[in-house]
Amino acid sequence: MNSSYLMETKNLTKWFPQRGGLLNRAQTYLKAVDGVTVGVGKGETLGLVGESGCGKTTLGRTVMRLTEATGGGVSFEGTDISKLNRRELKPFRRKMQMVFQDPYASLDPRQNVLSALTEPMRIHHVVGSGREAKEFSRELLEKVGLSPDHLSRFPHEFSGGQRQRIAVAIALAAKPSFIVLDEPTSSLDVSVQAQVLRLLQSLKVELGLTYLFISHNLAVVRQMCDRTAVMYLGRIVEYAPTRQIFENPKHPYTVALLSSVPIPDPRKRSELAVLKGDVPSAVNIPSGCRFRTRCRYATERCALAPPPLVEVEEGHWVECLYDIDFIQGSKVELRI
Repeated sequence: MNSSYLMETKNLTKWFPQRGGLLNRAQTYLKAVDGVTVGVGKGETLGLVGESGCGKTTLGRTVMRLTEATGGGVSFEGTDISKLNRRELKPFRRKMQMVFQDPYASLDPRQNVLSALTEPMRIHHVVGSGREAKEFSRELLEKVGLSPDHLSRFPHEFSGGQRQRIAVAIALAAKPSFIVLDEPTSSLDVSVQAQVLRLLQSLKVELGLTYLFISHNLAVVRQMCDRTAVMYLGRIVEYAPTRQIFENPKHPYTVALLSSVPIPDPRKRSELAVLKGDVPSAVNIPSGCRFRTRCRYATERCALAPPPLVEVEEGHWVECLYDIDFIQGSKVELRI
């Protein structure tokens, strides 16, 4: 694995068995994550985008080992953590934290804020005493824009934006270096979204954090992320610096996603690259290129074998057989 990455996956897979029959045996598998290789450099924010159900959240949970991988590996600081036992994994648990999409579901309604903040401190021996834990909890609340007076309150006493700030503070309580942000603003009002995003950016700079930012909001990804990976049916189909993804997309699926972003000025709107058909089932994935059933440029060749992820320019990787001129809407040459 690449030692320049803080976190890296190598051919990571997560298949969920679909059981049935008299003996309740696995009849087939839902391939939520199917051979993903991607890395995040120290101090970087990597965006992970795609339609609902493409495997983004499962990938994030598998990286964190909240869900055990079916195959492949996850490396953190050069160590393959996918095979570590519970005791060996504990030091990495402190360094890797996750903020979930729904803050109300991720917070224990029976725990007040002080208890929720000090629990990870005790588990990971971040502080030496209860007094120190309480003082650090006050600092964390101030850091995320809340008052220390909120320590005695419970989750139901806060708004959605405040609960998400508390969730961020809990993730910071263990003093991590890497945080998976699973659509952290999708359930919030637009004005509150902006506040939370500014908070995450300032914390990244102040604490030297590294983020894996999972989202379906491309405008937010463009603002937040240094590089972006586009996911479709459990695979990364395009992977590049965020600016290149938005200004020079190379995969038909990426173009379709970008064309769906609303543009206020109608004079600047281009023709929508509408996706035809529905997303195939992850249980019955099409042969060859898994996007071919919805791709206007697909040929018989696309059904023969899955295309490899190819570096088409420095740092820009694409999983497509064809180099397509999207302006003219025609294939110009076979890439592979």
